[in-house]
Amino acid sequence: MPKPKAGIIYNDIKPIACQVALDIKDKLTAHGWQVHMAEGAGGILEYSSPGSPVCHTRIEQLTPPNFDSDMAFAIILGGDGTVLCAFRQLAPCGIPALAVNTGHMGFLTEIYLNNLSQALEQLLAQDYQVEERSMLAVRVFRHETLLWEALCLNEMVLHREPLTSMCHFEIQIGRHAPVDIAADGIIISTPTGSTAYSLSSGGPVVTPEVPVLQLAPICPHSLASRALVFSDRDAVNVFPATPNRMVMVVDGNGGCYILPDDRIHIEKSKYPARFIRLQAPEFFRILREKLGWGLPHIAKPTSVELP
Repeated sequence: MPKPKAGIIYNDIKPIACQVALDIKDKLTAHGWQVHMAEGAGGILEYSSPGSPVCHTRIEQLTPPNFDSDMAFAIILGGDGTVLCAFRQLAPCGIPALAVNTGHMGFLTEIYLNNLSQALEQLLAQDYQVEERSMLAVRVFRHETLLWEALCLNEMVLHREPLTSMCHFEIQIGRHAPVDIAADGIIISTPTGSTAYSLSSGGPVVTPEVPVLQLAPICPHSLASRALVFSDRDAVNVFPATPNRMVMVVDGNGGCYILPDDRIHIEKSKYPARFIRLQAPEFFRILREKLGWGLPHIAKPTSVELP
């Protein structure tokens, strides 16, 4: 009977993540598991350039060697950036992953290192739940030729280059008529990405299970241009209605230059990110602990003394 298989994706520039990865491999191997390791850098997106516009790896080709649908689970060691990279590698195979924080904020991670021993026991006992989060498939076309594509867990950002003027964006959502937005840029995000760049740009927080996407303008020129939430069944096409070259960035990690004749197509991916949860997911608790949302006021006046 073949041995069960697990994977480890780690941030190779952090010594603690490298050491913990080796420790986990030894422990799982001692329990009779096959363990395959990969660096989070394998999920980093490449940038194209004006002289080399086609510079990308197809979505299904980012999966590391020996990672496949037979893998029971993977463990991610790093911060939020490593988690974003790892799910580009894992999602096409449907591999669920436990994210362990060895970074700073760790908004997307499930546990800290001091909880790792207990977490491994739960993994081996299959005592966990799997929460699926929507991802986006982002593709850039030039005259119907595919130039670039990537999976995206947080957001796609299209913005002007430094020192250029305000930009216009023609955006078509589903079957609806196109709209024009004048702004420094736009953000199209998943519910997971609603607590990232979109939140900083005035967008709402969306709980992960809501089947929507959102569009948030960056520094819009009009008071009427505000964040829009819409069904994730609708694909989005973005046309840069400006003569200036723009820059597209996906998950704050990589992207490409966008020229006036290009078209960006964004739709909900058929590959979700599958997060392992060791306890029932509690999104409001994470908002409170990581972002301070909903904390009670500490100082409340009990009485008012009149002069």
